[in-house]
Amino acid sequence: MKTSAILSAAFGPCLLALSLVAGRSAGLAAPLTATAAVQTQPDPAAPIITYLKAGTEPAVPAGDAAGVPPPGWIAVALPGPFEGYVLNKDFTKGLEVKPGSPVYLAPKADAGVLTVIAPGDKSEITGLFGQWTQVHLQKNLVGYVATAPAPGSAPAAANPPAVPPAAAPVPAVAPEPVAGTAATSGSGGVPLARTFEGRFASTHHVFKSRKFYDWELVDESGNRIAYLDLSKLMFTEQIDKYTDRSVVVYGAVNPADSEDIVIAVESLQLK
Repeated sequence: MKTSAILSAAFGPCLLALSLVAGRSAGLAAPLTATAAVQTQPDPAAPIITYLKAGTEPAVPAGDAAGVPPPGWIAVALPGPFEGYVLNKDFTKGLEVKPGSPVYLAPKADAGVLTVIAPGDKSEITGLFGQWTQVHLQKNLVGYVATAPAPGSAPAAANPPAVPPAAAPVPAVAPEPVAGTAATSGSGGVPLARTFEGRFASTHHVFKSRKFYDWELVDESGNRIAYLDLSKLMFTEQIDKYTDRSVVVYGAVNPADSEDIVIAVESLQLK
């Protein structure tokens, strides 16, 4: 028998096992057998970033990005970008998010932290929500999937939430869009907040008199849908970023003495 045949017979099973291990370490974990939540930390109470479908082969984080997860958990790589929310106070004068600032999953303090800004992270402002600013974050994250239920935990729901694509960006929290229609009044004549879509435009024109409101929402032909009252937005230094761009505005129509519609803007997002 040739030497090569002898070596193959003796070490073949070992080489096969090593090749399987190498394949896993090269970037993929075993396919999921059921829909799984991807959480920010290896903790059943941690916020959920997204869901992965059954049959998905989660990507393994490179190097030691995730450390060593505790038993019953695997780490998965989540490629960006992501949508998140940052408190207005956590921006610099140059409208950059300060390193060390938390990025939340929704514009509220109890929404859970998606990640923390590190030096060099790139983000773009995409929305205003009162004291919160929405950002489009160019960053890869690490999430965690439970491979076994925690002791004493409740069984999984029979109908899990709708599953977005693997490692999908965190969805923006915004009301359902309603194209440029006036809001109706609620009980007591209080105007109801609605959403409006259009192009964000300045009311300042060289050959026209200045209006009381500096900004307006216009349609594709440039016709005004409504003036925009931005007094409820607390972080308006960045308003110029929205000029001549398609936006979704959420707010209530204020009663006006004239035929002009004025929207009291509560949130502003790029479309």
